[in-house]
Amino acid sequence: MNPLFRNTLAVLAGLIIGSIVNMTILSISGSIIPPPNGTDVTTTEGLQATMHLFEPKHFLFPFLAHAIGTFAGALTTALIAVSNKTKLAFFIGAFFLFGGIVMVYTLPSPVWFSIIDLVFAYIPTAYLASRIASKKK
Repeated sequence: MNPLFRNTLAVLAGLIIGSIVNMTILSISGSIIPPPNGTDVTTTEGLQATMHLFEPKHFLFPFLAHAIGTFAGALTTALIAVSNKTKLAFFIGAFFLFGGIVMVYTLPSPVWFSIIDLVFAYIPTAYLASRIASKKK
């Protein structure tokens, strides 16, 4: 298979797998740590209106979804790619980081969570995934 084509497929697979993992974790989070009473977590407007009711425990699963989703996507990409595995894994991390930045501007989450999420959930997990994939050669 053409290396450019395979690397492109690796990136697409990483974006899809990372997104699926992220959304799966977010979708089960409410059954493990229920949102505060009276909150609507199904819409952006509902979250914006009730974000002040969330406690630190409610931010655990969003962080895990971002970190594990990015890790899964970057690892998938790095394992499938023929060359430039680290660069492509970091591309996945940057892509999800961009989504995290958009989330920070869309939802009024606490500053402490925004900082922790943006600094630790994306690029470090992409780096970890690239290191693990490079050892599997």
